[in-house]
Amino acid sequence: MNRKFISLLFCLMLGCMLASAQKSDLQQRAEAADAAGTIASARSLYIHAFNEYATKGQTQQAVECGTKAVSLYYKENFYKEAFELLRRVDQAVNNDQQASGSTKAGLHYLCTKERMQMYIKLRKPASAMEQLNIMEGQANTANDESLKNDLLYNKAICYYTFGQNAQGDAVFRQMASKLTAEKEYDKVEAVYKTLIDNGRKSGSANLVAQSYASYMQWKDSVSVLRHAEQIEALQQQIATHEASIAEKDSSLSTRKAIIIGLCILAAALAAALVLGAIVLLRFIMLTRKQKKTIQLANDNNALKAKFISNISAQLEPTLRKLDSRLPEVKALLSFSNHVQTLSELENTPSGNIELEETQIPQFSEALVDQIRPKVKSGVTLTVNAPKMSAKIHREYVSHILLHLLNNAAEFTPEGGKITLDYKKRGAHTHQFLVTDSGEGIPEEKREDVFKPFLEIRDLTTGDGLGLPICKQMAQKMNGDLTIDPAFTRGTRFVLNLTE
Repeated sequence: MNRKFISLLFCLMLGCMLASAQKSDLQQRAEAADAAGTIASARSLYIHAFNEYATKGQTQQAVECGTKAVSLYYKENFYKEAFELLRRVDQAVNNDQQASGSTKAGLHYLCTKERMQMYIKLRKPASAMEQLNIMEGQANTANDESLKNDLLYNKAICYYTFGQNAQGDAVFRQMASKLTAEKEYDKVEAVYKTLIDNGRKSGSANLVAQSYASYMQWKDSVSVLRHAEQIEALQQQIATHEASIAEKDSSLSTRKAIIIGLCILAAALAAALVLGAIVLLRFIMLTRKQKKTIQLANDNNALKAKFISNISAQLEPTLRKLDSRLPEVKALLSFSNHVQTLSELENTPSGNIELEETQIPQFSEALVDQIRPKVKSGVTLTVNAPKMSAKIHREYVSHILLHLLNNAAEFTPEGGKITLDYKKRGAHTHQFLVTDSGEGIPEEKREDVFKPFLEIRDLTTGDGLGLPICKQMAQKMNGDLTIDPAFTRGTRFVLNLTE
């Protein structure tokens, strides 16, 4: 029983927190001021909350705050302001394009009820009855049973307030029967008290006596109903507990069987754990062996890279003594430099490079100017770079773009086109694109052009290390160099960079 009570209390608290979270800060402040009795402040906050909700299209909350502000207006007899605010609330409902007709009717009902209550306070029976008729149509259109019950309640109050006791009695009997059946006892009691108060105000002792007698009779009948409900609830609890006891008794033998099964399962699990421990130990030993193998491979790669770099460095002084005008010597010197550069890049940690703020248009134009003398006749050189700056590693980016532009100049035929583009792709990402209208690189070779030492080559025609070096440089800048597979009218290299 205590657990159920705690669970119920937790659910109620959670519901309240969720309801509060759905209300805006303005509405919560307005409700706090209203509870404190500061009418002017509460009214102003409700109006601000209404405007905020209406602007956001939250019509249900807007109507709720608007009608509360209206009630605080006429509470201090500011009827003109109250009627004007109600007009704005109705307009907000009409402007809601998402709400259905029944939803709008329910919201209009709340506004019309405020008008009816003001007319009651102003002692204008004809106007109040007119609003009641409008409310009836709105309640029917909304097809909301709670609104129909509320309509009966307000009808009874209105009729009794203006002394139309016969109509009030008819509505009251209908309302009392319906609301009592639905256990809405508070509303029925409120109408009885209104009827008794009206009798006192009009000085009709007979009406007071008759109303009071009817009220006491109704109250007695409701007390009987409430006692019957309590007895029924207790009987239901007793039946539930008896069923629970019977279920527990019948499950004792089942529990014994379950306990035996669990013991057997525990023994099987223990055996499985032992077997698992053996497998795990073997796996750990194998993993350690693999780690040692990987470490040895990494050490060997480092030694190989250092060895290749040392060979390159040792060959260079000898090569310098030869005639550098000979194509073979020139090719060997270039190959030696490329090997040393590639080795140094492989041993350089990524991310340890400094970026420099660079004006992109001037930087791009300067690169293109360097290859302008190398292009064939009629080749168009174009730079598309917006007037902006970016942080780049000038040395690496210049090396990569110059290599790509030199290749483009070599392979672009007369009358062709070479383009250098720059594009900003995000807050910290950007691209350089080098496009030419040459023959293009076959699809099956696009991945291999970035891999070094794949084939034995005649070094006088090129060593094939230029693009692998460019690829390594791009990756050291936390970027990448690729070939655009979607571009088929030549070749397009894409250098992606991240600041």
